[in-house]
Amino acid sequence: MEDEILAQQVIQSHLKKIDSFELVGICSNIPEAEEILSRQQVDVIFLDIQLPGMTGVNFLRSLTVSPLVVITTAYSEYALESYEFNVIDYLLKPFSFERFSKAIEKIIMERSVVKSGQGAVNDHMFIKSNGKFFRINYEDIRYIESMKDYLKIHTDDHMFIIHQTMNDIEKILPSTQFLRVHKSYMIAISCIKSIYGNSIETKKTIIPIGVSYKEKVMNLIQRK
Repeated sequence: MEDEILAQQVIQSHLKKIDSFELVGICSNIPEAEEILSRQQVDVIFLDIQLPGMTGVNFLRSLTVSPLVVITTAYSEYALESYEFNVIDYLLKPFSFERFSKAIEKIIMERSVVKSGQGAVNDHMFIKSNGKFFRINYEDIRYIESMKDYLKIHTDDHMFIIHQTMNDIEKILPSTQFLRVHKSYMIAISCIKSIYGNSIETKKTIIPIGVSYKEKVMNLIQRK
């Protein structure tokens, strides 16, 4: 929801570059937004703070059920107040497509977590790597390697680098299929070939077992 024509055009232009999102409406004021929300499901709202007749924060306060929200504004002072609601990111105008893409990544990750928590059949996730969004099936992942705020996701055929932390990805991947074995490594349980000492052997590599994760690994062996 955005009353500035130029800002509307920027958001539209950015969304057109992202295949996995469908724009269902552009609203310049709150009555228009309420009309759309009353007749169809909306997963994400891009919301300005300064709107005719009511602030974006007050609009959020008026909703009984709120979609995910990305705030788009020129004012930084509303950030703390806005995070009381279902705000997933706060974009300060003017924002680039690169910054916009990071908000989209957060939305995709959050939707994956929500679907998993609701018990939906969820056997894949979408990631952004090298400027593209890829669908990765969980069964294709062999192991994940951390590099501070980035991750390397290894499959048999590819290696993807994404801007996420290990703690983020651990919340998404099912614990029945993946095991954190080190502060910097997570492995697909199905790929474990052997365990010896403080190492795990897979088909193509050796992965270390962290001291604080050794008990978890041994519990896995005992369960199996």
